[in-house]
Formats: sequence, C-alpha cells, structure tokens
Amino acid sequence: MKKLNVGLQLFTLRDETAADFRGTLRKVAALGYEGVEFAGYGDIPAEEMKALLDELGLKGFSSHVSLHAMREDLQKQIDYLKTIGAQYIICPYLMPEDRPENAEGWTKLFAELQQYGAEAAKQGLIFGYHNHDFEFHGQVGDANAFDAMFAQTSPEAVKVEMDVCWVQFAGQNPIEYINKYADRLPLLHLKDFSKDEQGQMKTLELGQGSVDLPAVIEGATNAGVEWLIVEQDVCQNPPLESVSNSYNWLKENYLNQF
Repeated sequence: MKKLNVGLQLFTLRDETAADFRGTLRKVAALGYEGVEFAGYGDIPAEEMKALLDELGLKGFSSHVSLHAMREDLQKQIDYLKTIGAQYIICPYLMPEDRPENAEGWTKLFAELQQYGAEAAKQGLIFGYHNHDFEFHGQVGDANAFDAMFAQTSPEAVKVEMDVCWVQFAGQNPIEYINKYADRLPLLHLKDFSKDEQGQMKTLELGQGSVDLPAVIEGATNAGVEWLIVEQDVCQNPPLESVSNSYNWLKENYLNQF
C-alpha cells in the first residue's frame, strides 16, 4: 500500500499562529507533520515563508483562499503560492451571503470556479473546492449541489478536497463519496466527530468519534489521494496537544506499517 503524505490544516492552530506564526510552524514540524495547508499567512512575505518552510523541512503544499480573496485579486494569491512552492489553491467555504439560493445561482458559481481553476492550471497550480454540509442540501436538477458542482466543472480545472466529517454529517457515506471521486481527489481532510446534545458537530481528535478512519484511509489510498490533512475545527484540549494526539493516532494506526 502506498504511503500517503500527512499534513495539518493550520486553521486548527489559528489562535497559536495569530500569536506566533513562525514559532507555531516550528512546533508543527517538530511533531512530525510533513506539510501544512495554510489558512492565512500571518502577514509573512512569501519569500520569507518559503525560507522558513525550507529550514523546517515542511511542505507548504496547499492553501485555503476565500472566494472573496480570489474575486479581489486572484493573481496575488497565485503569486504567493507559487513563491512558497505550493501545489494547491482551495476554495474553503462559502459565506452565507455567497451561498446560492437556487439552481441558477449554483450554476453561475460553478462557472466562476471553473474560471478560477482554469487560470490556476494555466499557471501551474491545482484548484480545488473544500466541502461542508450545505452543499449536500442544495439542489441542482436531480443532483445535490456537491455532485452538480463536479458534474458542471471539468476535472482538469476543479478538484475535490473532501472533508469526510461534513460528508458524514450531511447524511452521506464518506467511503462511497471517496470512491465516487477517485482520481479527482488529491486532498482529503481526515477528521473525526460526534454530535452534541443539539445535534451539532463536535470535532474530536482522531480515533475518538464516529468516522471509520481506517476505512477512509484505505479508500483514500485506492482513490489516488496524495495528502491526508488533519484538521479539528474546535479542540477540547489545547490545540497543539490535540494535533499531537491526532498525529500519534496516525502513527499507531497507519504510519507505523511503513
């Protein structure tokens, strides 16, 4: 079985990076993570970020870039990512005001994402979209908005960054969705969760929730995933402790076999 790369989505450590971005990256590298997916850069210039990543032996392979930031200046975002040696630029979320209310709105958004993806590809980057649960509740014809998005965009322009927690929370089967989007799914957010008393998602350290993580990892391997990305939206322990515990779970249940 091919070993997948293991990265960390830095949104989990948003408070830590806000206080000390460089020091936090050093701690992430020390934990054993091979790379990071950015969610902002802490006002660090791209050349300086590249030097820091190289010093730490970390790959800054991907970044979450808001739809607003892409609309405002896509080229600025692409230039930063190319400078730090990233491969992926990901639309991470749609703010409530940006979420289409009907099929026509979704179709218009898909065309916009296709345009961003085509431009990113022209400049050597790979564009993708990261899901939550609302995409499974939107409807476009006979399909939910998630499936419609990837039916109405090309695999060359728009890849899938699947968040298995949100797929499962939306009432879908993560393994079936991983298989469905095999070879269009280079990045996968490996997360775990339970539900609180109000039925809302409670994100947990790996191995503590309801996601069948070994099956997800096996499915991801078969689907051609390149990076497993650890993320925990809200941590019950100090976030650095949580991402350390999740990495240790991966070592014990996956990485130690290589």
